[in-house]
Amino acid sequence: MRIRFLGTGTSQGVPVIACSCAVCTSTDKRDKRLRTSILVELENENIVIDTGPDFRYQMLRERISHLDAILMTHSHKDHIAGLDDVRAFNYAQQESISIYANSDTLSALEREFYYAFSAVKYPGVPQLELVEIQPLGSIQLFGQEIIPFDVLHYKMPVLGFRIGKFAYITDAKTVPSESLKVLEGVEVLVVNALQEIPHISHFTLEEALAFIEKVNPKAAYLTHISHRFGTHEYIQSKLPAGVFVAYDRLRVEVK
Repeated sequence: MRIRFLGTGTSQGVPVIACSCAVCTSTDKRDKRLRTSILVELENENIVIDTGPDFRYQMLRERISHLDAILMTHSHKDHIAGLDDVRAFNYAQQESISIYANSDTLSALEREFYYAFSAVKYPGVPQLELVEIQPLGSIQLFGQEIIPFDVLHYKMPVLGFRIGKFAYITDAKTVPSESLKVLEGVEVLVVNALQEIPHISHFTLEEALAFIEKVNPKAAYLTHISHRFGTHEYIQSKLPAGVFVAYDRLRVEVK
């Protein structure tokens, strides 16, 4: 299994519109961050986690020629806004694509992309199959077990996903004890770390590092990075061994 980081930025991305801070004007390509998303590459299948506003460009940039399933963490626009562009894969593959999410997220998708679910569909709309999944349940996709689990984004339940020895968490502020148990034995962990100063709905660096210490993976990667955090080089200088700042287009292999 390989993980491609399609985007590692916050809801505004980095650089932020109309901002001239040192991060937004950095010439380091690792400081150019699209909205947070990853591609999970199995043997012959591609799974995307979240389709944010940059989804189309991310697919083009990575030259993704087929897509087999989508996992959604939650319904905020920076995680779902690009879903309409799935129709390009529908056309190329001549089949619908399944979207796996909790009930609240599925309801939001039906509202936001109502035209894809109407009784009489306009030609060319996305062909989407909505599949409800439950936290702490187990689903099988392409021979791989995936376990969704809840984290809290302030008070909003957001799904994290464990896939084999890999786990992915974004937009978390707290992690319930039952979800922490799901992470036992995880070797590669991706988790959000917005910035150093406190935030109501996201891990700070200190909180993310404390959480990583609890899970104790072999390697951990920080994502959902704000321009307020600092440059890639600055953030990496603050991290202990085995913890890395993710950046767009980074690839990680999970055995």
